[in-house]
Amino acid sequence: MIRLSVVIATRDRAPFLERALDSLALQAQAPPFEVVVADNGSRDGTRALVEARRASAGYGVTYVSVPEPNRGAARNAGIAAARGAIVVFVDDDVALPPGFLAAHAAAHGGPFPVAVSGPILNVPSYDARPKPGWANYSGAFFCTCNVSVPRASLAAVGGFDERFDLYGWEDTELGLRLRRFDVRRAFAWDAYLWHIKPPHSETFEVVERKTIERARMAARLLRKDGGWRTKLATGAYRLNLVRSALFAPRWSLALYRACATDARLPPFVRGIAKAQFLDGAYTSTLRGALAARDR
Repeated sequence: MIRLSVVIATRDRAPFLERALDSLALQAQAPPFEVVVADNGSRDGTRALVEARRASAGYGVTYVSVPEPNRGAARNAGIAAARGAIVVFVDDDVALPPGFLAAHAAAHGGPFPVAVSGPILNVPSYDARPKPGWANYSGAFFCTCNVSVPRASLAAVGGFDERFDLYGWEDTELGLRLRRFDVRRAFAWDAYLWHIKPPHSETFEVVERKTIERARMAARLLRKDGGWRTKLATGAYRLNLVRSALFAPRWSLALYRACATDARLPPFVRGIAKAQFLDGAYTSTLRGALAARDR
């Protein structure tokens, strides 16, 4: 009987996905598990890669396709195809140590349903393999880069809200509903992974786009759940909005952006300018989205 179903949502990232599947093949002392790849509209060799792994992997591999870009919809399709009692969510750009799945499984041995998370170590390459330390602790209840939860609990709350169709907050929103359903939180230090973030993949333009989308989805989350946890998580509380308006007002964003992308400036100056730009871009977009909601 399959105990764990590993669900990986992916889009046009076959080289990353291949390495994640490689690390799953090296799992030690893990209970029976399967992998469900939820392809969210890839146009590269993702499907061919998964089909090849289906024939050669030492674990079951299922491919599901959701053509329209929507990470919540892709993960819901992965959940629907899963057969394990526990669903483990990881991103496609991760490398898993051999004890990863065993650690997740062990953390579900108690009498209550739990959402189990573990340390996420952001590293620049697959060669970087540090061990987790206290700096890698996270109080997040539900982050789909590294979390597991009973499939029955996901079904009971209806899975991901597919209205979160841009980058950000769909996992936080699901976590809020799981918490209300009396799913408890557990943090397993041995369930750590390496999150591969090569500098060339996180360009300024990519980070800017994600920041804007994340702010728009934050407003959507606040419309659905305006509690204090949500306001703190999204930064939609008065002190933070006033702080950002003072230090990164809308009129300053073009200047910050120019400085952040000017290769002639020292790296530390560009770093400060980038942080200020992203902070201002996020909060100004959030304020605008919230104001539009109130009209």
